[in-house]
Amino acid sequence: MTRLAERPPREGPREGVVEWTRGTLERFVWRGGEVVPYRTEPWPAPVNYGCLPGILNPADGAEVDAVWLGEPRPVGERVRATPAGLLHLADGDHKVVFGPLEEHHGGDLLALLAWFPPERGARLEGAQAAEDWLASLPGES
Repeated sequence: MTRLAERPPREGPREGVVEWTRGTLERFVWRGGEVVPYRTEPWPAPVNYGCLPGILNPADGAEVDAVWLGEPRPVGERVRATPAGLLHLADGDHKVVFGPLEEHHGGDLLALLAWFPPERGARLEGAQAAEDWLASLPGES
């Protein structure tokens, strides 16, 4: 019998939910199994922003944050995709990135990195870094 700590990490597609549509000010949040209004932001989101329900980030105690590159996606849309990268932040509140990185190198990715102040140390890491980080989270290995 394999002990829990010895199971291979879960890899592959993850299901997320969009909470904030690219280019909009109205932000929503995932609560109690649904997306509800949260607040109006001063600047529009540079990417589609949301979370991976049921996977908690110990850095803030909330669902893991996710971003989807590309065209705007509607709030509440559930997206099943394989992580393409990890937006690593110095404070540990990393974001899992979805979408073809090579297609968005000069646009979405630069806008995403610029969205965070320098002291947060935003840097983009590859798909394996995203999988490794997700596998390290409680309940994910």
